[in-house]
Amino acid sequence: GLGVVAASCDGSPVALFCVEDRIQPGVAEAIRSMKDKGIEVAMITGDKRSAAGNMAARAGISEVYAEMMPSGKLEVVRELRSRGRVVAMAGDGINDAEALAEADVSVAMGTGSDIAIDVAQLTLVGGLSMLPEAMALSARTVRIIRENLFWAFIYNIIGIPIAAGVLFPFGIMLTPMIASAAMALSSVCVVGNSLRI
Repeated sequence: GLGVVAASCDGSPVALFCVEDRIQPGVAEAIRSMKDKGIEVAMITGDKRSAAGNMAARAGISEVYAEMMPSGKLEVVRELRSRGRVVAMAGDGINDAEALAEADVSVAMGTGSDIAIDVAQLTLVGGLSMLPEAMALSARTVRIIRENLFWAFIYNIIGIPIAAGVLFPFGIMLTPMIASAAMALSSVCVVGNSLRI
């Protein structure tokens, strides 16, 4: 599962070097965290099958697409999407750019190539180990947006009819001063709720 580099002098081999990628700290834990949440994780790489299998085993990934050209990575993403899956692609190189552009969610590494960062919707400065945290932040943000929409609609559903005089027959009127204060309070509530992120 190692890459081998041969060195020669005057046409005769003099040395063999074994090269192995290192897994960044926290990546195996991040993959385990995603799998615990029911997210399927696959590796798509241009590396040789043996090296990719070795790396995937150490990272806890069972589904591996190895020896992939950039067009092959793109086809894997398209195939997964055609099966109705929501695909998030993380990559850092020029060879990942097409697949990143095709994925539903694309994530680049902050140390990656400029084109990968440019194509991606999200860039992780801290590397792949930050992905579960980014996903949790995204889920919290969406929840807060939904809460804000709910409360904004409630304010308007209650406030607009009262301001229009629905309760006038009962002697209840919403003066312009109180209506403007209610709208300001609505904005304060939305901003305050957003600060909880």
